[in-house]
Amino acid sequence: MQTTTSLGPIGQVARSVRDIATARRWYGEVLGLPHLYSFDNLAFFDCGGVRLFLSEGDGGDAASILYFRVDDIHAMQRTLEARGVAFHGAPHLIHRHADGSEEWMSFFKDPEDRPLALMAQVRAVPAAGG
Repeated sequence: MQTTTSLGPIGQVARSVRDIATARRWYGEVLGLPHLYSFDNLAFFDCGGVRLFLSEGDGGDAASILYFRVDDIHAMQRTLEARGVAFHGAPHLIHRHADGSEEWMSFFKDPEDRPLALMAQVRAVPAAGG
């Protein structure tokens, strides 16, 4: 388990695609990657424990985003800000899964202006008495 002063492993890589339906079929059926879930123009696959995030766009910019897993996204952002990293806002909820677990992210850039992100998955807390 990482501490609030160290980044965890790469948790996700993002890639834009021109046609999400074609990409979903190709990554899932041709490459054989396990499909995790899809919504809107987004699709997620498992690449041996690293999540591949495909989003439909113009496909012009093939730059990937590295997402670092952290246990406490708020604490890690504070730690990196204290080291001089400028974030594009506070950590925020990206998606709530059917089981109630939540995906939280926060974005920043490296010295060459390439995008990076922190990501945390918060598990659903069972309701009292249930």
